[in-house]
Amino acid sequence: MREAPAAPADSQRFTLVSFHAHPDDEALLTGGTLALAAAQGHRVVLVTATSGERGLAGPDDGRGAELARTRSAELAQAATALGCARLVCLGYGDSGLRPDPEDLSAFVHADVPSAAGRLADVLREEQADVLTIYDPNGGYGHPDHVQVHRVGVCAARLAGTPVVLEATVSASLFRIALMVMRALGHQPPLGTRQVFSDGRAITHRVRVRDALPAKRAALMAHASQRRADGQRRVLDHVLRLPPCVFGTIFAHEWFVEHGRVPAQKEDDVFASLRPGAP
Repeated sequence: MREAPAAPADSQRFTLVSFHAHPDDEALLTGGTLALAAAQGHRVVLVTATSGERGLAGPDDGRGAELARTRSAELAQAATALGCARLVCLGYGDSGLRPDPEDLSAFVHADVPSAAGRLADVLREEQADVLTIYDPNGGYGHPDHVQVHRVGVCAARLAGTPVVLEATVSASLFRIALMVMRALGHQPPLGTRQVFSDGRAITHRVRVRDALPAKRAALMAHASQRRADGQRRVLDHVLRLPPCVFGTIFAHEWFVEHGRVPAQKEDDVFASLRPGAP
C-alpha cells in the first residue's frame, strides 16, 4: 500500500475543516484530499450536518434512528481511515431528496444564520485555515447539499476563515459519469438539472492518487450505502472496480475557491495561504 507523501519538515501546518451533509459524502467528494492533508501533518476536522437517517440503505441497516446510529458508526470508521483528528455532527435531521415541509427538524429548514453560528464555533475553536463545502448546486441538487453551501459560506464569514473551497466536479465529466452509470442500469436521483460546476470555474485539481487506499477504505466503511431494496447502488459499483480503474477515475478531486480567479489550476488546497500567494 502506497502512503501519501509527507510534507517537507519546514513546511507550515494548517487546519482544514470539511463540512458535509451526510455520512459517506466526505469520502466520495473529498476523501483523497482529507487523507492527503492528514498524512502531510495538517489537522483535519470533519463536520456533518446530519446522520443520514433518511438515506437509502440495506434491509438489515434499519430505518430512522437505527439507521442514523449505523451510519454514525460508519462515519467514525471512515474518519479514522482518512486520518481526521476530530469528528463533529451538528445533529440536524436528514431532509431527504424531497423534504417534508412540515419537518422542522430537517437541515434544509434550519435557520441559516443559526446553523452557520454553530459551524462558526467549530471554525473558531479550530482556528481553521480552510473550509470545504459544496458548490451552489449542492453537487447534484440534494437540498441538504445546497444548504451546506449556504451555511458554510455564512459560517466562514462569521469566523473569518480565510479560504473557502467548494468541493465539486466538472459538469462535463459528471455527465460522462452519468452515462456510464445508466449503462450499468443505475439511474441516480438528481434534485436539479444544474449539476456541479463549469470546468472553467474550477480553481483546484488536486492529485490524490497516493491517498486512494485511504479513500477506498473510507468508502468501504459505509457498507449500509452499497445496496437498497435489493439493488446495488453507485457505491457498490465503485467499490467493485478493479484497482487500476478505480485509481484512474478517482485520481483527482476538484474545488472552486471563493474569490480566486481561475488561472492555472492549483494542486494544493493550501496554495492561497503559502508565502508569496497572489
